[in-house]
Amino acid sequence: MEVWFRPYVWTDYWLAVLFTVVIPLILLIWAFVQKAEGIQRLLMIYWRVASLLLITIYLMIARYPISFISGLMALVLIPISLWFWVDLNDEIEYQPSGSLKLIFNSWRWAATVYCILSAIAFVPFLGCALSEIAIKTPYCTVWFEAPLLFKEMFHLKDLGFISIFALTIYVLYLSYFVLVKLGKQGRSATPQ
Repeated sequence: MEVWFRPYVWTDYWLAVLFTVVIPLILLIWAFVQKAEGIQRLLMIYWRVASLLLITIYLMIARYPISFISGLMALVLIPISLWFWVDLNDEIEYQPSGSLKLIFNSWRWAATVYCILSAIAFVPFLGCALSEIAIKTPYCTVWFEAPLLFKEMFHLKDLGFISIFALTIYVLYLSYFVLVKLGKQGRSATPQ
């Protein structure tokens, strides 16, 4: 059965690669070269949060239903990680104007808009995580096509166990950070 929205799913994956991997990686390297500490710290926080997207890809390779929940959570947490830290936002705002600052802020807004729109579009697929029957339908399996192509391209073995282990570590770290560090230190509790 042909899924009418397949091209949109693939477009979403390509945009995700662009906005959540390629551009922030270039910006991180550029920030280290320019010694822009505020941008460096914010991008390091971003990469910690965005690692949930990589975990989601491996969960999707294993066709685990929880991948739909982790994918949505990543799309929600990324914009929060980009704007939550008032001290870093102030440090970046007071940084002298230049190409890095302009491109970083442009990317930050673009990534935020992308993640919000992508999260809204992804909500109807949460049913794929809740039903063993639904996850086997073309409506849900279309989301596994790009991760499976990634697996083929890089000849990765079945990473189901590793992805569940990584998700567990991620959730434990995030829970500790939110419940302990953030609870005690508030917004000044930037992850180290």
